[in-house]
Amino acid sequence: MKILLLEDEVMLSESIEEYLEGEGHSVETFFDGLEAFKNIQKNAYDLLILDINVPGLDGLSFLEHIHTLKIHTPSIYISALVDIEEISRAYNLGCFDYLKKPFHLKELALRLDRIVLSNEVPRVQLRLSKNYSYDQEHSVLLFNSVAQTLTKRQSQIIDLLARNRGRVVDFEQFNTYVWDDVAVDNATIRAEINRLKKFLQEDVINNVRGMGYMIEKP
Repeated sequence: MKILLLEDEVMLSESIEEYLEGEGHSVETFFDGLEAFKNIQKNAYDLLILDINVPGLDGLSFLEHIHTLKIHTPSIYISALVDIEEISRAYNLGCFDYLKKPFHLKELALRLDRIVLSNEVPRVQLRLSKNYSYDQEHSVLLFNSVAQTLTKRQSQIIDLLARNRGRVVDFEQFNTYVWDDVAVDNATIRAEINRLKKFLQEDVINNVRGMGYMIEKP
């Protein structure tokens, strides 16, 4: 998972980041709520881990702000606060879990696993780049969690490449899957893919000379 961590205790944030990355997650850490808020408007995440008492914008207000932008990423609060009103506010804002400091890092990992098992984080969503992901269940390309409007042929191209991340898709596969075995030359396939590449805001599709195209695993 790609995780945003908002925690201003340096030693704790470093420990969390190191541990979760060792578990195979990607973690971006912020010490200030305003900086995290600016960032999430440009980048998509699968999960938020939020402290409450942080500079700039507190963790509870941070969640309120992103909800006004229609960003509803699953979240876990980590805090030393024991005030039931604060805890209630966190859950009312829609947080998935609340972990009181101090806690064992393994416990945090278990809470993350629980979110995945609950399907709060869709396991059918493939990360394609920093900001692009692909929802396999609904066959939708997302940029910062916003659905992108593609032509039918462009959608089929993305679908084929996304499901084969890390593998080269050759021209014969494009011909079969996208053009339904209707005979088209390689130049026609290249032209369609180039139009799609110009539409995309990041370099997602790579040309493998003499072989075809691929999307790297980020």
